[in-house]
Amino acid sequence: MDLGKLGEFGLIDTIKATQKVPDGFTGIGDDCAIIPRGDGLDTLVTTDLLIEDKHFILKEISPYQLGWKSAMVNLSDIAAMGGKPIASFLSVGLPKGLDSDWTDAFMKGYNNASGDCPLLGGDTTSADKLCINVGVLGECSHGKALLRSGAKVGDAIYVTGPLGDSGAGLQIILQGLERDETALKLIERHYMPKARIEEGLQLSDIQGVHSAMDISDGVASDLLHILEASGVGAKVGVLPTSPEMESCCARYGWDAQKMAASAGEDYELLFTADPEVSIPFPVYRIGSIVEGSGIEWASHASYQGFKHF
Repeated sequence: MDLGKLGEFGLIDTIKATQKVPDGFTGIGDDCAIIPRGDGLDTLVTTDLLIEDKHFILKEISPYQLGWKSAMVNLSDIAAMGGKPIASFLSVGLPKGLDSDWTDAFMKGYNNASGDCPLLGGDTTSADKLCINVGVLGECSHGKALLRSGAKVGDAIYVTGPLGDSGAGLQIILQGLERDETALKLIERHYMPKARIEEGLQLSDIQGVHSAMDISDGVASDLLHILEASGVGAKVGVLPTSPEMESCCARYGWDAQKMAASAGEDYELLFTADPEVSIPFPVYRIGSIVEGSGIEWASHASYQGFKHF
């Protein structure tokens, strides 16, 4: 079947069906794989690929920003599972024209984003376009990882921050729009996301938090993963947006709610929890888990997240 018709997640399901996952392991289907260790902890494993002209425009992003983003989008997967990052691995395919000043700046961004999570290995090669693959190991208490499959009817649905800033920043870049102070803030949100590691760790310790993931492809896509894994539906109201994003949308006639639902790459946490549970940091409630399937939007709109194929 043509991959465009199969789609990213159809392809993933096809690959998943070929694998036999060992007892006690969690394989394809969550933000990270889970490998039990037998010492009261589980190891979390994630990997992600960034390709020039698909995930970034090399002439538009600084090497420092690209290094930062390459690390952070993977650290965000560990955060989504409620884990602590413990090591990373970096492989790069480098095209002609890049020099040691470029790689030095890239690694500075990567290392600053990684913090106490050390780089332990990887691979390098030449390539026609810049290709970056990062793997991160994390750990959490045995059985405490946050999964997509635990949402329950009656749960509140939360996000940890405003949505759509990254998508608006990307549109400013792609359309060559004016880069005033507001625009530059949105572009920075696109190039330099921040993984919600501390928030994820706190959520994993709260009884009554039932499911979680990070927002990479937009709530319109990512919430569906939780719903399908949990066998439930959702009602979603107004999504939180920043003043900068609202201002930019008003200026250019963009639909702010569509941007917030569909654009992706915000890397905020999306989670469901008993509405009586107290969350110890600022969050936005965007809806509720209900019986059924799919998302019912209060605006009666039909939003669609990012598609890779």
